[in-house]
Amino acid sequence: MKKIIYSLLFFCLLGNINAQQTPANKQTTAFSIEGATAHLGNGKVIENSLIIFNEGKITFVGSAMMKIARQGNIINAKGKHIYPGFIAANATLGLVEIDAVKASDDQREIGIMNPHIRSLIAYNAESKVVESMRPNGVLMAQVTPRGGTLSGTSSIVQLDAWNWEDASIKTDDAIHMNWPTSFTSGRWWLGEDPALKPDKNYSKNINKIISYFSDAKNYLAGDKSPKNLPFEATKGLFNGNTKLYLHASGEKEITDAITEMKKLGINNLVVVHGVGAENISEILVSNNVPVILDRPHRNPDSDDDAYDYTYTIAKILTDKGILVGLGMEGQMERMNSRNLPFYAGTFAAHGLDKEEAVKLITYNNAKILGIDSFVGTLEVGKDATLFISEGDALDMRTNIISKAFIQGRDVSLESHQTKLWKRYSNKYKSK
Repeated sequence: MKKIIYSLLFFCLLGNINAQQTPANKQTTAFSIEGATAHLGNGKVIENSLIIFNEGKITFVGSAMMKIARQGNIINAKGKHIYPGFIAANATLGLVEIDAVKASDDQREIGIMNPHIRSLIAYNAESKVVESMRPNGVLMAQVTPRGGTLSGTSSIVQLDAWNWEDASIKTDDAIHMNWPTSFTSGRWWLGEDPALKPDKNYSKNINKIISYFSDAKNYLAGDKSPKNLPFEATKGLFNGNTKLYLHASGEKEITDAITEMKKLGINNLVVVHGVGAENISEILVSNNVPVILDRPHRNPDSDDDAYDYTYTIAKILTDKGILVGLGMEGQMERMNSRNLPFYAGTFAAHGLDKEEAVKLITYNNAKILGIDSFVGTLEVGKDATLFISEGDALDMRTNIISKAFIQGRDVSLESHQTKLWKRYSNKYKSK
């Protein structure tokens, strides 16, 4: 019996040692950061800036040359850069810890139509992966479900919290739908032709979606008996309070998705992926539909695409007047979410203005996610969610974060990776 107790104590202690750091305490003293180059997130830059924040909110943004009293702790950031906290859109952070361990994988639910499934309650605030975001300036994320036709509902979190309730900064912001593709390929492993061919079931699949939303609309307009939770969850789509994220690529698919949803009275739309969106920009602009792009470090989807299509698409869409954000969906998306600023930097290296690239993961993502009233830019009255970098935060060589604040709280920049780096750096120094 004693052995069992000792074993349990050992594993409890081991778990405590390996747990995420304790979240930072609420801000109790003001901070004044002076001398840094401030990238406001709206395209503007202030050299030799002064940023003051207190009780979690920014109280002053301007030049350090102005005669204004500094408050609280004064941080000399001369030669450094200050940015709004970066926002990872369309990510599954906190929903999967280890891909090979099924019990830690909570990114999708069984079923096809799941608008009522809430990703937020599955969010693991103590994820080792989540804590590795902060050292690169990624301080917020849209936690998004996957799978099925209607995957479920996303929420937006800040990345230093005790639990999902503490983490949430916008609950149930959108429902996500995977639009069917008009082309299909054969299963080569069964000897079928792997070449792309028109999908004969494309129209049938669209009709299923239309039928589902029509039934939901009729249910909401009726006596709602018997109670239907999935239909109840779609209410915000029809009154405009909830956005519908259309995960779609291809000119035909995007056009069909927008057209059919508009017919149903669902007008608050966002296109995710958006391959081919540059060819139907008029439709997107006229319907005020933004696009969340995938990471640029991937191959073009079509043989007809330019070799650098995935690197230049942000500039192309921005020049056409489309509001563009940057999402994280793809291979190893949770781990790769820490590279969010470097993906934006890749767009900057291929034609997009540097401050426009910053906007992709600050103001633009905040605007698309509907949280721009309190985060996304360095402005008076907004949350003091920001960080100080030794250099250009979009360049992995100079993205060295010395301080980060979430809602004014001085958060830890330690992670499992930084601990290992320090450990083995000391090992080799001692020889």
